[in-house]
Amino acid sequence: MSKRKNDNIPLSEALQEFIKVNKLQNGMDKVNVREAWTNLMGNGVNNYTTAIELRSETLFVSLSSSVLREELSHGKSKIITMINEELGKELVKKLVLR
Repeated sequence: MSKRKNDNIPLSEALQEFIKVNKLQNGMDKVNVREAWTNLMGNGVNNYTTAIELRSETLFVSLSSSVLREELSHGKSKIITMINEELGKELVKKLVLR
């Protein structure tokens, strides 16, 4: 009877390897950016957020309130910094509010 290999690895490492092999990192980044926006902005902003989309290094956020859009546009650089810190890597370089 042959011995089984005992290559036990943590589930997180196995998932990271699966994502890397199947080139799913871009899709995961899009999901992670949506979660980061939701966590950082809170209910007040999320109630007016209609769409969040990451294309290359630009984050497009659609808002249903023009007043909120104007208020958030004053702090774009801070929002970009907060999102990148939440993600742990510099993924967003530009923020477009529409």
